[in-house]
Amino acid sequence: MKRALLLSASSYKDSGYLNHCKGWIKEFLGDLWKDEILFIPFAGVRRTNEQYEQKVADCLESNNIRSIHRFVDMKAAVKNAKSICIGGGNTFVLLNELYKFDLLGAIKDAVDSGTPYFGWSAGANVAGKTMMTTNDMPIVFPPSPVALGIFPYQINPHFISGKISNHNGESREERLEEFLIVNQNDSVYAMPEGSAFLINGNECEVMGHADVLKFEYKKEISRIAVGSKFKI
Repeated sequence: MKRALLLSASSYKDSGYLNHCKGWIKEFLGDLWKDEILFIPFAGVRRTNEQYEQKVADCLESNNIRSIHRFVDMKAAVKNAKSICIGGGNTFVLLNELYKFDLLGAIKDAVDSGTPYFGWSAGANVAGKTMMTTNDMPIVFPPSPVALGIFPYQINPHFISGKISNHNGESREERLEEFLIVNQNDSVYAMPEGSAFLINGNECEVMGHADVLKFEYKKEISRIAVGSKFKI
């Protein structure tokens, strides 16, 4: 059965890196917490793969984090992984690297076969249908925006409602409205920081500290409360 934990962000308010979700991750993995966790660090543009691997290991207080860049055969590493984790950073770079190493199909097959997946920020974004509702700058261009589809709809992590003070550009609501005008059959799930999706098979539960908003073309924005479950 497909299992995934998708986290909007690595932090919540001033909680520090991964502190607000460390317990969720341990509970999600259960006994697999004791096994090696395959970490994919490709989104971390401003740090090396080794630095990112160490940061996650330190923050999760785990000696079992092993970055995929250490494997000669990355596809085999995915296939044999007990669990898979993708960290945040730049979604364009992340997806470009997943295409470069031909890992999208391998990750999707592993998750469909029951390998637990968890990720935050860009790692949650690429778990959706496409990365077209990322907040990141396109500093590289992947061959396609099509992502993992673990969650079969669009995800917008780090969602902040309304206009930022002294900012005269579009709000996040307006940006997502633009997306839906062009992509009218899609749905976008906007995840405020501190929120998460827990996926078990075809059921998704909203977790965390904030409700999730669902955007659809020419429909009122709907709110999905923490603790609610819906089919995917």
